[in-house]
Amino acid sequence: MNWLAKLPGYQRTPYGFEWRLLRMMPNVLLAGTVLPVLMAMLARLLVTEGSMAEIERHLQTFDFIMIGLAIFIWTAVLTIAIGCVIVWLMKGPAYVADAYHVSHSDKPRDTGG
Repeated sequence: MNWLAKLPGYQRTPYGFEWRLLRMMPNVLLAGTVLPVLMAMLARLLVTEGSMAEIERHLQTFDFIMIGLAIFIWTAVLTIAIGCVIVWLMKGPAYVADAYHVSHSDKPRDTGG
């Protein structure tokens, strides 16, 4: 029995937007990590109003927001990449399903329904 018998006459669907989107994901992941880090560093230069305790509180809050933004971007990239891989696999070749012989296929039983 050939487990990977391709369906005869099947034509593969050409790759489309999912392939371009999948190729962009490493760049988006890098930018989504670097930009929040740069913004957090820039905040240390720009936030100068208030006492030391207030400045530290504002910077810590901003750091938490930037960490949340980076994690959100990572999650979005992972979700989009999984979706692209699923679409890519669905566009792949079709395979013949294994035959399952049913003994009563010519004369179905009455189920009493």
